[in-house]
Amino acid sequence: MTDELRGRLDEAIAAGHLDGLHGVVAVRGGETVLEHYGTGADTTWNIPLGVVEFGPDTLHDLRSVTKSVTALLYGVALGEGRVPNPGASLLEQFPQYPDLAADAGRRKLTVGHALTMSLGLEWREEIPYDSPDNAEIAMELAADRYRYVLERPVVEAPGTRWHYCGGATALIGKLIADGTGQPLPEYARARLFEPLGIEHFTWIEGADGVASAASGLRLAPRDLARIGSMMLAEGMDLVPAGWLRTMLEPRLKTDWDAMYGYQWYLETLAERSIVMAAGNGGQRLAVVPELDLTVAITAGNYDDPEQWRTPAALLEQVILPALA
Repeated sequence: MTDELRGRLDEAIAAGHLDGLHGVVAVRGGETVLEHYGTGADTTWNIPLGVVEFGPDTLHDLRSVTKSVTALLYGVALGEGRVPNPGASLLEQFPQYPDLAADAGRRKLTVGHALTMSLGLEWREEIPYDSPDNAEIAMELAADRYRYVLERPVVEAPGTRWHYCGGATALIGKLIADGTGQPLPEYARARLFEPLGIEHFTWIEGADGVASAASGLRLAPRDLARIGSMMLAEGMDLVPAGWLRTMLEPRLKTDWDAMYGYQWYLETLAERSIVMAAGNGGQRLAVVPELDLTVAITAGNYDDPEQWRTPAALLEQVILPALA
């Protein structure tokens, strides 16, 4: 770690700009340039873990960063011919719901609409995740999570706008599991994690035994950073380079004016273009191609309306200025 990075990190911590920070690993050009771990209260899917002293091997909830990893796995499966292309009809992949497929308002849904979170279905996920009124929690509690998503009321034409929806990612996860014949964690282990040297992870399951494609992955920051480095290396023959380009093509604008591709955000921070995976509480995987840099961040500010401030300060005040 350079003296400038350490100095900027210490200053930001002392100023209270990095409250709730649990860990950060920054890798540039294959070299770790920053690694820091803190101590603090943590939970896993709202189950208290007490005060945790975080370290290099401590697994951490990634929450919705999981969505972006699921999109990578979709690209792997697509390259193997095991899942439909984004232009395929979505309801045709769920023949168990002929009544939904008969609805003219749903027949236009494609896999791409799920990948871009533009299904046009009613979905309320702005409610705290400890409430059953939150649509993702309601999905986890439903007898059939996929029907729950697909039968939500139609509120607008698909593809009209981006609207945050963990249910869309659940559908993508189902397509991967069905197409590969493997539960999502097993496919991830064989096709992505083990080839990257990621030995330890957990993937939280719902009551139905299905791993949550939207928010269930737990990794250590070092291993999350490996995924970012893989992306900088154009997939390392694990994820097709063509899929990475397609996945990261800006398609729709988010509520805060970032762009969205297939389950990844495309943002600008400190005048740098950043590919971002983001999760509740301040979880981030930031990939900065211009600097050959990947940054993995874990934090514990779950459900805090200001949770974005800690990872933003870490990137804008500490890391990017020191490495520009």
